[in-house]
Parts: sequence; C-alpha cells; structure tokens
Amino acid sequence: MSDVLTIAGREFSSRLIIGTGKYETYAQNAEAAEAAGAEMVTVAVRRVNLTDKDKPMLVDFLDPKKYVYLPNTAGCFTADDAIRTLRLAREAGGWNLVKLEVLSDKKTLYPDMEETLAAAKLLIKDGFEVMVYCSDDPVYARKLEDAGCCAIMPLGSLIGSGLGIINPVNIRLIIEQSSVPVIVDAGVGTASDAAVAMELGCDGVLMNTAIAEAKDPILMASAMKHAVIAGREAYHAGRMPKKRYADPSSPLAGLI
Repeated sequence: MSDVLTIAGREFSSRLIIGTGKYETYAQNAEAAEAAGAEMVTVAVRRVNLTDKDKPMLVDFLDPKKYVYLPNTAGCFTADDAIRTLRLAREAGGWNLVKLEVLSDKKTLYPDMEETLAAAKLLIKDGFEVMVYCSDDPVYARKLEDAGCCAIMPLGSLIGSGLGIINPVNIRLIIEQSSVPVIVDAGVGTASDAAVAMELGCDGVLMNTAIAEAKDPILMASAMKHAVIAGREAYHAGRMPKKRYADPSSPLAGLI
C-alpha cells in the first residue's frame, strides 16, 4: 500500500518523527533513528550543538542529507523568543520547515496558545513553513490551520509524561476538521500509545522521551516503528464495531 505523508510539499514514507534530546550520546541517537526508520528528526535549537566544531556535533551522527532536520523552539515561553530562535536556525542551517512551540509554564510545559498563534502568523509571514505544537483544542487547531500552518501537532498528554493519549475525542475532532497533517506530539510512553494515535486517524507521531528514556532505546525505537505502521494499517482496515453482547464467530444456524 502506497501511503505517503506529505508535509509542506515534502514526501515521507515514515510517519514516525523522533527527537534529538535526552540520549546518552549522539551515536545512540543515530542508532535509534535508524531503528525507528525515521526520516525527520526534531532539533531543539537552544540545546543541541549545531555550530561548535570543538564539541561533538549532531550533524556528524545524523546526516542532514539523510534526515530532514526540523528545528524547534523548545524552551521558549514567548512569541518573541520563538521567532528569534527560528530566525537564528534559518541563518545557521538554512532550515525553513520548523516546529513551533511556545510554552506557558515550566511545570506542565503546556502550550500558550495565544502566544503560539501570534508567533505562527509572524513566522508564516516571514516565509517559514510552520508545524505547530498545540493543545488538543479543536478551536485553536482550526485557527492555526487558517493562519497557514502546514501541520497541526496536538499534545497526546504533557511533554515527557508518558501518559499516552488522554483525550482521544478531541484528537479525533481535530483530525476530522483538518486538511493538513495532524501529528500527535508529546505524551507517548510506549508502543501501544503510538498505535492508538494512528488508529484514531493521525497522520503521524512525534516522540522523544519514550525512546530516549527507555531501558533499551534502540529496541523501543524499533517497537515504535512497528506500532505506527500497525496503527496506520488498522485505521485503513476499519475496526469492527463494539458490541454490548457476544457475537459468535461461527453461525448458530444449522447446528446438529
């Protein structure tokens, strides 16, 4: 089955995006990306070494010619900080496709949607292609798409929490109204969470902590790869309806 994910005109065969934080080494990060079958990696511009050649550099382990780098604004709490960070990223690496996140507080890392929308509008006006981390609020998701964001990325649950998809109804509402890809971003803890996201009809899943903080990150990356594929296939297959009572697999009529 040909099933290509298209974001801002770029085509991907993998629907799993992984992060580049919390790994023990860049080498381990590269192994995980390979095991995950990922084609895109998100990069926290403020935290990952992209320019200091005297220290280990991410680009020496994850080849930018093989992986699409997605600079993100992790750690930004205002629209101004996020815009400044992404402009620096574009100057440093020429990256135009970016992930915007503007956080509200350090305890929950929940998105500040007012600041996020303001930043998105200015970045799009400045020529950026914006994939946007947001709350699971269908109203704000629609506003972000109307502003021109090329992918809507609602949280499954709090960043790094591993709580899974805590509000599947809202995620489904966002999917039904969106004409751009919807990618669950944050909260995935294990493979079944990724499968649930895909079974809801999401176009992809982005994760970092679930892989990086697993006891065996490489094995977990492989598990996530298969979970995303399985969830996508189950969504296309169409699950059986849930029933209140038993329904025998073999017909009861004609029994001897």
